Amino acid sequence: MTTALADEFASHRPRLFGLAYRLLGSADEAEDAVQDAYLRFSGADRDAIEYPAAWLAKVVTHLCLNQLTSARARRESYVGEWLPEPVVTSDGTLGPLESAEQRDAVSMAMLVLLERLTPAERAVYVLREAFGYGHREIAEVLELSEPNCRQLYRRAVRRVGEPESRFEPAPERWEELVTSFLTAAREGDLAGLERRLAADVVWWSDGGGKVRSALRPIEGRAKVARFLFGGGQKFTAGVDFVPAEINGESALVAWHGDTLVAAIVFELRNGLINQVRAVTNPDKLAYASRQLKQR
Repeated sequence: MTTALADEFASHRPRLFGLAYRLLGSADEAEDAVQDAYLRFSGADRDAIEYPAAWLAKVVTHLCLNQLTSARARRESYVGEWLPEPVVTSDGTLGPLESAEQRDAVSMAMLVLLERLTPAERAVYVLREAFGYGHREIAEVLELSEPNCRQLYRRAVRRVGEPESRFEPAPERWEELVTSFLTAAREGDLAGLERRLAADVVWWSDGGGKVRSALRPIEGRAKVARFLFGGGQKFTAGVDFVPAEINGESALVAWHGDTLVAAIVFELRNGLINQVRAVTNPDKLAYASRQLKQR
């Protein structure tokens, strides 16, 4: 590939990665899809590619569709809860996240909801909702009829449902609450933990069988507090917690020395923690670790 063509591909890479990640929920697999698209682009007849952006989007989408079929089988046998690979988004890796809608589209909660969809439904939904494709354009990408794409989109919308509106508190309030929460966990302060948790709080853990974690969601203030009371002091010993933006959301990343051991996304409601998603599977932390170490 000439330097000019390599530079042209590089200009499309961020958008292609954002598309692949939304389709797969895996940063490493998204990188593989983009790299495969690069190889195909380098070997293609350039004169036959009238619109490189559209051509590359189609290639990446089909690569991801093929990957989703095997990914679904792997996730059915996944140990414990499955959460998407965390991605640091403060550097624009997943594109501009300037509105609440854009942030919600890449949130862990939304990516988990997308797991309900068939590969074709997911592709239609992502192309329509995240990238603003019209149904005719989607039909061309997927090589389906326009009416079929419209039907797939309607079905996807029903399955995903209306996402819950998230309220993003002022950064200082978020930091105050999460810091006091961590202090209570470190000190084994059960009452302090409960004071900072909503009554209907839910804690999701994804260790993938690689590290010890809860295999099912933990629901309710008392159960979550007891879970943290039992393991909080052990987990936080020797660990440094640093604020970060993960998947468009305020989060903490946990370091043990120079090893990233967790990415934890907190959602707040009415001044209390009401949802927590903690990724501790080391395989899933590799991409975010590389991002953070390059900063």
